[in-house]
Amino acid sequence: MNDALSKVNVLVEALEWIRRFRDRYVVIKLGGSALDDPDSVTRCLADVVFMEAVGMRPIVVHGGGKAISRAMAESGIEPRFVQGRRYTDPQTLKIATRVLTEDLCESLVDELCTLGGRAIGLHLGTQNVLLGRRLTLPDEKGNPIDLGRVGAVHDIRKDILQAVCRGGVIPVLPSIALDDQGEALNVNADTAAAAIAKLMGAEKLVFLSDVPGIFLDKNDPTTLVPHLTVQRCRELIADGTIAAGMVPKVEAALEALDVGVEKIHIIDARIPHSLLLEIYSDKGVGTEIVA
Repeated sequence: MNDALSKVNVLVEALEWIRRFRDRYVVIKLGGSALDDPDSVTRCLADVVFMEAVGMRPIVVHGGGKAISRAMAESGIEPRFVQGRRYTDPQTLKIATRVLTEDLCESLVDELCTLGGRAIGLHLGTQNVLLGRRLTLPDEKGNPIDLGRVGAVHDIRKDILQAVCRGGVIPVLPSIALDDQGEALNVNADTAAAAIAKLMGAEKLVFLSDVPGIFLDKNDPTTLVPHLTVQRCRELIADGTIAAGMVPKVEAALEALDVGVEKIHIIDARIPHSLLLEIYSDKGVGTEIVA
């Protein structure tokens, strides 16, 4: 009886959040080493299926940097990075497009369907929904640095995403966009997810990775910060507490908050059911950022 009551209490606690988030969009970015751990991927996708079943409208966005690097190594190509971005020449773009759309995206779609959900990959080979523009970064003197076929998402086919979600289907989007000439662009999955959340008016943007959240001291797990404001995030970026690969993730999150996304979550995909714990319980397991 005690076990049964504990389960009921969990459901009662979740009910408030289920009711609040019904018919709301949530963008879930899956990346980092989590993609290399099949068990973590399965648990996360099971949570996504649950979310759709109880009325949310999840949109899955994924990268695949490590898989792309492995595929390039198999082809004898040395990856080149400029200010943390992968320089993307035509050969690299061909490999990245294949890995992201044919390998990773389709495997995620298959797994979602195996778990009882309905899913579809939306990309260059099916229906493209990400529209991008070439991206350049300034050097120390402010001059533009050529990154090759690297871009940033500036618009989406919102009608397609809405129709898919309304039909009870989970869209899965790899981080490849098309420019105005119909040519492919390699885009950062974190910033792509933020752009989608912004343009869809999402309730939440969730970054599922291989880190539990934001730490005041990366070497001390007890310094995990459960709640941050935009102002505090900017302070932590300025003083170097938020550094390296976490910076573009957090900056993308702040841009999404600026245009109305209610809350950003950074959570560890390796924690069983971290997605459900973060969204449907009173106490989360990662870092949430609010305006």
